[in-house]
Amino acid sequence: MTHSNASDLTRWKQLVFGIICMVMIANLQYGWTLFVGPIDEKYQWGRAAIQVAFTIFVLTETWLVPIEGYLIDRFGPRIMISGSGALVAIAWVINSVADSLFLLYVGAAIGGIGAGVIYGGSVGNALKWFPDRRGLAAGLTAAGFGAGSALTVIPISNMIASSGYEAAFLWFGIGQGVVVMLIALMLRAPKAGEVTAPAAPAVQQTLRDYSPIEVLKTPVFWVMYAMFVMVGAGGLMAVAQLAPIATDFKVGTIPVSILGLTLPALTFALTIDRVLNGVCRPFFGWVSDHIGRENTMFVAFLIEGIGIYALLVFAGNPLWFVILSGLVFFAWGEIYSLFPATCTDIYGRKFATTNYGMLYTAKGTAALLVPLANVLTNATGSWHAVFYVAAVLNIVAAVMALAMLKPMRKLVMANHRPPQAHPAQPTVA
Repeated sequence: MTHSNASDLTRWKQLVFGIICMVMIANLQYGWTLFVGPIDEKYQWGRAAIQVAFTIFVLTETWLVPIEGYLIDRFGPRIMISGSGALVAIAWVINSVADSLFLLYVGAAIGGIGAGVIYGGSVGNALKWFPDRRGLAAGLTAAGFGAGSALTVIPISNMIASSGYEAAFLWFGIGQGVVVMLIALMLRAPKAGEVTAPAAPAVQQTLRDYSPIEVLKTPVFWVMYAMFVMVGAGGLMAVAQLAPIATDFKVGTIPVSILGLTLPALTFALTIDRVLNGVCRPFFGWVSDHIGRENTMFVAFLIEGIGIYALLVFAGNPLWFVILSGLVFFAWGEIYSLFPATCTDIYGRKFATTNYGMLYTAKGTAALLVPLANVLTNATGSWHAVFYVAAVLNIVAAVMALAMLKPMRKLVMANHRPPQAHPAQPTVA
């Protein structure tokens, strides 16, 4: 049974519900840094041991998404995301009472599982509802995760200062979880025929739906995976070294004024990070809807590579340190809108959440490579080598977008058109 086309209001409401859920889990990753110091002060476990919890969170949040995506594609986003709202609340409640590292790690694992479902489900739903603006929809949803914590950084800091970190974990955990549980009840995937692909899209879209097993057998998937890891690891390596660079060049505490706002250079750079990391996702997604995914990747990854190298060259100037670090952040976060959109363009809507979930594990792989930056720094005696490697990874990925991904995608799409009884009618998942 097919349904009449959904109204734009219905589609945008679904997008907004997904974005709200993403904002509610942003603190699990981006707010974590606020808690590390207070936990260490209380228990003296050491920062390295406490940060293992963050690694566990990132791994459970990324590596389980393919399985979670399969369940979301099968049972719909409502039940899966609502249940995961309870998981992210439980995770922070556990953190609030954790008196051992083991308990802290359990909380991180539960939080990662819940956040993975909410992230995967929200992005997957956006991809399904917006075949005509897939880059923008994925970008806006990913921006909720990238910039969502900006609203709560100050309230969480204030509560930690006034009532202790335990109270902040407890009340923000419960609040965030309950909002997800309630909003998720309004989420749903589009029914057959409710959303039709545009007749002449600017970005070519597949006419068939690939199962996850079929996707893994296509070489173009692994090219995208390699590019995702290269850009993800390159960006994370550069970002992780910002504070050491500011210290080494003695620019971290020098005040910098831009557009009437004056802050110490490092503080300014980290503040801009949150904003630009969010803004770039819908911006580059929107651009890709108009000029194509691979063309946008080439431009963004090239800017990122040049930006990382320029940051190394001009880091001694506080103003340039802030501007170039902003450029690096701006050209990095778009991987979270361009790759899900490209993946669904190639492999179809039916298994969009699962198929992007498999690609999203590249974030976990990239996170595992970041410690290599420390190895490289120790081996060479400076972090210059890290910046050269990060810049090269981005420039290679930019070239791969046009030289490998674009022709391979076209070949896959040309070879796999399903037989159609009525070629004039759009095929709908």
